[in-house]
Amino acid sequence: MNHMRLPTYYLSHGGGPWPWMQAQNGSTFDLLEASLVQVRREVGKPRAVLMVSGHWEFDHFVTSSAVRPPMVFDYHGYPEEMYHIRYDAPGLPALADRVCAMLQEGGIPAGTDAVRGLDHGTFSLMKPMYPDADMPVVQLSLRADYDPAAHLLAGRLLAPLRDEGVLIIGSGSSYHNLAKWARPAASDSRLFDDWLTETSCKVTPEERAKRLLRWSDAPGARASHPQEDHLMPLHVVVGAAGEDVGTRIYHEDDFMGVAVSSFRFGMPVVG
Repeated sequence: MNHMRLPTYYLSHGGGPWPWMQAQNGSTFDLLEASLVQVRREVGKPRAVLMVSGHWEFDHFVTSSAVRPPMVFDYHGYPEEMYHIRYDAPGLPALADRVCAMLQEGGIPAGTDAVRGLDHGTFSLMKPMYPDADMPVVQLSLRADYDPAAHLLAGRLLAPLRDEGVLIIGSGSSYHNLAKWARPAASDSRLFDDWLTETSCKVTPEERAKRLLRWSDAPGARASHPQEDHLMPLHVVVGAAGEDVGTRIYHEDDFMGVAVSSFRFGMPVVG
């Protein structure tokens, strides 16, 4: 393990349990999969992953503290076998407790949940990155009020984990409006994706934070995120990024009809 400071990532996680459906999906997820394999090349094998999941929210921040997290099949309409797949990564209760304590010490209420399992926002990313399920994973919930300032602050409080071998990943999607997916949404998704790329990669870290505080004013913002559960993980990883520069590491202009992107903040530590 390289003990340099790990970068943080905001990753678009595709749809449902896609890594287990490659035969049905054709080439749909090839570019996304390649980008996730590249993440592992950039960070090697850290001590653990802290996954900020766009599929878990509570009235305060909560960490998953199970030793052996179960599976949460939080999707609908897939073949029956997709509700029996396994990604048996271990948990790391000590990290869950540490995250909780770091947030509390910074004045943010937080707790732990010893029964919460891994949702598809987590296992759909982890499967391509660490297929052997040997990387400890702790999930961090969003806060249900979606307060941008609170999520940025949470990330800032958790930034020291980057020097402790913990890879902080925000799992969401740069576009998430299921009611308007595909062609009618293309123009809105591209407007917002352009703004998100500029915000993440082309302005100062100070301006980046200011823009994310008022993200809903951006072109195409509410059309792309009528509910911001899949965007708020970005705020946490940007908070943890501090002064580090952003880089777009994955982009498709026509992912099933919409534009999507993923971002890294900071530099690779391997290679």
